[in-house]
Amino acid sequence: MLVQISIRDIVLIERLDLAFDPGLSVLTGETGAGKSILLDSLSLALGGRGDGGLVRHGEDKGQVSAVFDVAGNHPVRLMLRENGIDDDGDLIFRRVQSADGRTKAYVNDQPVSVQLMRQAGQLLVEIHGQHDDRALVDTDAHRMLLDAFGGLSDQATGVASLYRDWKDAERTLRKHREKVEAAAREADYLRASVEELTRLSPQAGEEDELAEQRSRMQKSERIAGDIAEASEFLNGNASPVPHIASMVRRLERKAQEAPGLLEETVSLLDQALDHLSNAQMEVEAALRRTEFDPRELERVEERLFALRAASRKFSVPVADLPALAEKMGADLADLDAGEEKLKKLEVALGSAEQAYFSAATALSRARQKAAEGLAAAVMAELPALKLERARFMVELDSRPENASAGGIDVAEFHVQTNPGTRPGPIMKVASGGELSRFLLALKVALADRGSAPTLVFDEIDTGVGGAVADAIGQRLKRLSDKVQVLSVTHAPQVAARAATHLLISKGPASNDPAKIATRVATMTPDDRAEEIARMLSGASITDEARAAAARLISGNG
Repeated sequence: MLVQISIRDIVLIERLDLAFDPGLSVLTGETGAGKSILLDSLSLALGGRGDGGLVRHGEDKGQVSAVFDVAGNHPVRLMLRENGIDDDGDLIFRRVQSADGRTKAYVNDQPVSVQLMRQAGQLLVEIHGQHDDRALVDTDAHRMLLDAFGGLSDQATGVASLYRDWKDAERTLRKHREKVEAAAREADYLRASVEELTRLSPQAGEEDELAEQRSRMQKSERIAGDIAEASEFLNGNASPVPHIASMVRRLERKAQEAPGLLEETVSLLDQALDHLSNAQMEVEAALRRTEFDPRELERVEERLFALRAASRKFSVPVADLPALAEKMGADLADLDAGEEKLKKLEVALGSAEQAYFSAATALSRARQKAAEGLAAAVMAELPALKLERARFMVELDSRPENASAGGIDVAEFHVQTNPGTRPGPIMKVASGGELSRFLLALKVALADRGSAPTLVFDEIDTGVGGAVADAIGQRLKRLSDKVQVLSVTHAPQVAARAATHLLISKGPASNDPAKIATRVATMTPDDRAEEIARMLSGASITDEARAAAARLISGNG
């Protein structure tokens, strides 16, 4: 339910914080006092169309916040969670309207799109007026209201799921048929390509591995000559090792003849011989490591060239050749087994279609029964609303050609306002005043089914009085036992049935007495009686009007 609305600088409203109670609340006041401004503000907070003209004159921006207390399992909470909005506690819808026409929308202080705010708002509040057509103009809404009345919403959800399955099966069959037909047109090319790629057998990562292997062998080939030359120098006929060894032996003999003269030289030459010996071994090992079969390099290059040739031919990177081979193989398999798979998909499609129509037909039968019940329930409300000569009908056009996620039924509310006239769609046949009363009867028949938790009725009692106004008040009161009801009214018979009475008035603005501001006050019992007396008698309130007001209040208490 709507718990509170806070309005800042919207049209004539300077600052307003208004709390709402469960049950029936009425808003009354003189014409022009600002009742429509209050409803425009609520609509703005629910994602309605913004307008810079709504901002109070002289201000840069206005703001409206609406606070809602709804059950933890209410669909609006799921919608918000699916959109990443925290839904703990009360739900706070806030809309900021700038004078330049721009608006910002927030839910629980998180920025949201106006579209999301509007969708969520529609789950929380319905605003109906004498010329309102939102609940009645869309035949899809008629079908949903019928399902809500008959308790068929879960069954309708199941039908919608089967419809999606059927259409998914249709798409799968169509895509496979197109795939097989395309493959058949390219059968020769496809078979030759599969054979070529099968022979080539490209492997994931093979190009990088081959390129690295080739590079390594090419580098080895380039440095092998230098290593061989070093090996020849150290180990060949021209090797300095034997000469140095001979020199060391001669110097060793001479060192005995001249002690202290050649020992250091002999030691250094011995070390040089050791290092040269180690160098001989290392260069031999390096030479062995550079050894490779030239035929292996040739094989690697041929393989690499073959892969890259295939890459150019099939216009894909070498890395994608394995995936291409797999895809072409699958396409060829689809071609070879195409007819068999098509038959299976056709059978699956037939089963999905049969399951949908079976469920949709059962739902249609249930809707026929619910349509009779809804029509009877609405008709029962019409006499008291001075529509005793009118008829309300739920027309169901049930044909396979209507198949959709909603079933095979097109539901439309028809009325006949007077005997002898042709029945027709409610939006075309009923006048403004009749439409509002049909809507009220429909809402009463539905009670809390297919309804938002808060219903707002904007002067639906316009143009009626006496018994009809009293009947409207009775039905609004009955509705308020199930959902929260707010009614803007000029009818004392409606106001007398309210649990909460709010008076809308105009007066000097608090910050500038030269300006006018709209105010809303929750009325005490005495003030309420005086206001209903005013509604009965007009500007001059008589004792008779006060007595009549007292009787109305006591009779409806």
